[in-house]
Amino acid sequence: MDPKKQQLPPKENSLFKRILKCYEQKQYKNGLKFAKQILANYADHGETLAMKGLILNCLGRKEDAYNFVRQGLRNNLKSHVCWHVFGLLQRSDKKYDEAIKCYRNALKWDKDNLQILRDLSLLQIQMRDLEGYKETRYKLFELRPTQRASWIGYAMSFHLLKDFDTALKILEEFRKTIHKTTYDYEYSELLLYQNLVMRESKKLTEALKHLNTYESNICDKVTLQEIRGDIMLELGMKADASEVYRGLVKRNPENRNYYLKLEETLGLTTVEQKLELYKQLKEKYPRAQVPKRLPLNYARGEVLESLLDPYLRAALQKGVPPLFTDLRSLYDDPERVGIIEKLMNRYLANLEETGHLCEEDNEYKEPASILYVLMFLAQHHSYLGDPDKALTLIERALEHTPTLIELYIVKGKILKDAGDYVGAYEALQEAQALDTADRYVNSKAASYLLKANLVKQAEEMCSKFTREGVSAMENLNEMQCMWFQTECAQAYFRLSQYGDALRKCHEVDRHFTEIIEDQFDFHTYCMRKMTLRSYVELLRLEDILRSNRFYWDAAQTAIAIYLRLHDHPLSANTGDKDLNTDQRRSRRCQEDAVNFERKMLRILKGVAMLGRMYEAQRTVLEQSERGKIEMARACAGVMRDTRSK
Repeated sequence: MDPKKQQLPPKENSLFKRILKCYEQKQYKNGLKFAKQILANYADHGETLAMKGLILNCLGRKEDAYNFVRQGLRNNLKSHVCWHVFGLLQRSDKKYDEAIKCYRNALKWDKDNLQILRDLSLLQIQMRDLEGYKETRYKLFELRPTQRASWIGYAMSFHLLKDFDTALKILEEFRKTIHKTTYDYEYSELLLYQNLVMRESKKLTEALKHLNTYESNICDKVTLQEIRGDIMLELGMKADASEVYRGLVKRNPENRNYYLKLEETLGLTTVEQKLELYKQLKEKYPRAQVPKRLPLNYARGEVLESLLDPYLRAALQKGVPPLFTDLRSLYDDPERVGIIEKLMNRYLANLEETGHLCEEDNEYKEPASILYVLMFLAQHHSYLGDPDKALTLIERALEHTPTLIELYIVKGKILKDAGDYVGAYEALQEAQALDTADRYVNSKAASYLLKANLVKQAEEMCSKFTREGVSAMENLNEMQCMWFQTECAQAYFRLSQYGDALRKCHEVDRHFTEIIEDQFDFHTYCMRKMTLRSYVELLRLEDILRSNRFYWDAAQTAIAIYLRLHDHPLSANTGDKDLNTDQRRSRRCQEDAVNFERKMLRILKGVAMLGRMYEAQRTVLEQSERGKIEMARACAGVMRDTRSK
């Protein structure tokens, strides 16, 4: 239709502007009323039809919305409004590629429309079309050179493309335009982001000089010192770096990473040197735990025993339940295991005879110490594969103090490791009776029930902490409780309830899709609030999101089910009366794959699910030799299973 015929008279044009305002203010009914008034006289006005469709989409009438927008486009293909609205509809349906096409068509007819350019840039960064994002941000920069977001967005586009020099030039020019105040957090974040780009471009000397120059303008002093220490270490300025890390240790003597960095800066290579360092640090920070714990990783023999003895006694006298978890990393060496067991058995014997942990400790007597010794030894023997002895010890501890929740948790863990999932659940049920408000105990009990394939009971257990009036399964799905859903899927798989298992796997997949889509809220927010370093970290995290363990577990379970259904389809001759409810559900799932093509599509869908996870995990696994081996085994397993089909 001729665009001139699409122009509205002043009265109707005023009504059209009111439609736009109603849409922005979410006054949808008023917007429809104004659209009806225009269409009564101009039934073929494309932009009004498109806006009516957009409002209907907001009211949930999706089919009508698409009909009106398409009709509007047919009537006015040269309207940027119609194309923009069509893009908004596609975006609401997560069809981002189609939405980008619509936005580009809209820009053909109004190339300088700021709103369309902003919407296009959001989709491009969401889809990681970085070249397109750079072009769009440049256009926005040209149109609004005075806006802060224009500078930052344009600089970040080059940073993400690893064109660090251009990004630094833009950031420096922007920094010169800023009017600083005494305490300006946003300016501080800009400086730290600028420094991040310098470090990623390997301009370490320049980055260190930059930190020293603008130190007074940076508000986050801890981050400033951490960055300074890292740069000095990479530049080989170990003496200066050691002073920086000593200052950080003084500020927070419980940060393990500071101690490890300090070791590196001092160039300590022998065990004796490291032990001497920690001896000095223990004297300087007597209340800190980290300088007492880290030497245990290096010491051997009698030295280890002399360090372990005071460490264990202090924890046992204080009553530290996670003591075994703290020392579990030492169990990779049989010599260390033997020393730990010898010390703990000695403590137990002394407590039973004298009530003291050792002979030198005569002035201090704590009846609860024997309780924690028994609990530690129970965990110790369970970890070494002796559940009978572990259970004997934990029962002794329960006889001593039957009201300590941690003892029941340990007992449940021992039974779980021994394969008695029902017994593990019963132990956790006793713990829950002591504290019904403990959600951790509730979750562990539900986990043990799922491992025992008691899905219904697990759901009832979780319902104690879910919203009233809603089924536990539904509420757990809303809360994205992925540990429950993955274990639930595995339980259904073991029960041959493939339909229910697949539903749980795809619920997990949808959670990860939702997390990725939630980025939209931050593309503009982070630019506005200048949280630029966190924003870059977020983008990089989202790129490897599917390397998460929950996605891996769900993907493996789904693929196993798809292959199982392909290899062993339910017989078409089996009557419905011969099947129970779960088998009927599985059969309904199977009937969607009657012919060979459909079966192959379902398999490929499952393999694609693993593929997305594999691609995300590759960047993480390739960082270590162990990761390479694990990745090779995973790939070989998938390829072997695929070839066999």
